[in-house]
Amino acid sequence: MSYKVEKVHPYNAEQGKKEQVTHMFNEIALRYDLMNGALSLGIDDYWRSDALKELRKYRPQHILDIATGTGDFAIMAHRILHPEKVTAVDIAEGMMEVGRQKVKAKGLEDVISFGYQDCAAMTLPDNSFDAAIISFGVRNFEDIDRSFQEVLRVLRPGGVFLFLELSTPGQSPMKELYAAYTKYVMPFVSGLFATEQRAYKYLPESIAAFPQGREMMLILKKNGFRNIRLRRYTLGINTLYISEK
Repeated sequence: MSYKVEKVHPYNAEQGKKEQVTHMFNEIALRYDLMNGALSLGIDDYWRSDALKELRKYRPQHILDIATGTGDFAIMAHRILHPEKVTAVDIAEGMMEVGRQKVKAKGLEDVISFGYQDCAAMTLPDNSFDAAIISFGVRNFEDIDRSFQEVLRVLRPGGVFLFLELSTPGQSPMKELYAAYTKYVMPFVSGLFATEQRAYKYLPESIAAFPQGREMMLILKKNGFRNIRLRRYTLGINTLYISEK
């Protein structure tokens, strides 16, 4: 089964989504962290840290951070959960290079490692991770079902899958505020940074097309996960999904 968001591409309908997403993130890699901070006013750090605290009871020692980007979620996971190892993977080498520099500056090379992995066809061993985490990356997947099945495969029995994804508020006044923000504020701020405008037009389009709430919970169930639950943040702007193998 295909989902609407899989057909939302950063640039055009002719080239594959994975190739376009890779190009887009490599293009904005050096400005990505600065842009994210400006666009979210720093609230994304709160979302991520609060989400990771949900994993404390699982005591994961080997964590897989998928779509790691510039590595912030991996670094935060180390700070909050103190695992033995974090494997951070992505398809955008430009983003991971920024992450490697951060990890090196913090002296965490022995704990956090980076590597190229296509989440729909990972070369990682079966049953090898206690937890898999994703921060705002699932809507960029070219094939959600295959990617979720791969996550299930590499998780150990009882392992936990946690991901955050931006969502569209359904109630007033946040619904109207969000619409105005994406239409006017986001393009203006991204323009100030002289970044690739298409990347920040793709953002609200992909959020609007993403399966949300109960629909996403049913997708997780269909792909073999259990004990599925969610938590909404900031009146529905962001949603946390947690499930187990």
